[in-house]
Amino acid sequence: MPPTLRETAVLDGHLDRVWSVSWNPAGTLLASCGGDKNIRIWGEEGDHWVCKSELEGSHSRTIRSVAWSPCGTKLASASFDGTACIWKASQNDFELVTTLEGHENEVKSVSWSPSGSLLSTCSRDKSVWIWEVTEDEEYECASVLTDHKQDVKNVKWHPQLETLSSCGYDDIIKMYKEDEDDWYCYDTLVGHESTVWSITFDQSGNRLASCSDDKTVKIWQAYHPGNQEGVVTSGNNPKWKCICTVSGHHSRTIFDIDWSPSGVLATASGDNTIRLFQEDESTSQDSRNQPSFSVTVSVDKAHSQDVNSVSWNPKRPDLLASASDDNSIKLWTYST
Repeated sequence: MPPTLRETAVLDGHLDRVWSVSWNPAGTLLASCGGDKNIRIWGEEGDHWVCKSELEGSHSRTIRSVAWSPCGTKLASASFDGTACIWKASQNDFELVTTLEGHENEVKSVSWSPSGSLLSTCSRDKSVWIWEVTEDEEYECASVLTDHKQDVKNVKWHPQLETLSSCGYDDIIKMYKEDEDDWYCYDTLVGHESTVWSITFDQSGNRLASCSDDKTVKIWQAYHPGNQEGVVTSGNNPKWKCICTVSGHHSRTIFDIDWSPSGVLATASGDNTIRLFQEDESTSQDSRNQPSFSVTVSVDKAHSQDVNSVSWNPKRPDLLASASDDNSIKLWTYST
């Protein structure tokens, strides 16, 4: 039997397009946000998924992105109103504790570092901000990075290290790290021919997948100093190189991409579809080979309009959430 992706739930409640979905680290709650300026928190009750909380009044415009802290007690949101908000779970509800201001335009994405001590935001103002979380839970701007020349669409932290990646309208991906209390870009990943909408690390953090307006997915490999392949590196920084380009599977922009704990890549596209990709077994044992990725599942008309976001459950690798311009969220069960 070939793998399948079966729709198991439709979560309705948003009054406008849903931009982003994000699972908490325990995999028990799903946060969603959208054009209605609200955040919804979904959880399972018996055999059904229900809206457990609705977080209102924090933003005056579309909420573009939500992300849970590694401890699972805080939720960050990024909005077109130019701010990011931090919510804290308190008993059965969430309390707005901080609003982060400083960006000149819409904030497009928000991401927590693996320790939870750093938060990153990015904006249409072409900047990436890194915020330090103090012991008394104050948020201080530690760095403003202006390496992008256009709108920055997405930020993602490495799963184990305090290093950051960003992508944007200038068709490139930037990699950042800290050096003596300042942050700098240590590598620029060039290869896409149009806007890079989203990026995702695999579990090891040695690979990054990106998706673009050019309708392709690219797989990037980190080559560390002293690597056997002879890839030239600078100082103690890895060099990232594109080792695979996957194309021909979407007819419109690929808006989002997420790597599951079990190694399955999910893509969300403006062609209303979801695609699942896996590395061909013949190449996965040896990263020095040029790997190839194949589509294992195609879901046409996954939603009736653009699919904006996909997110794998961190504890249940067979559970995928998607969000769409059709105002709905769907849950899918992946079977192999």
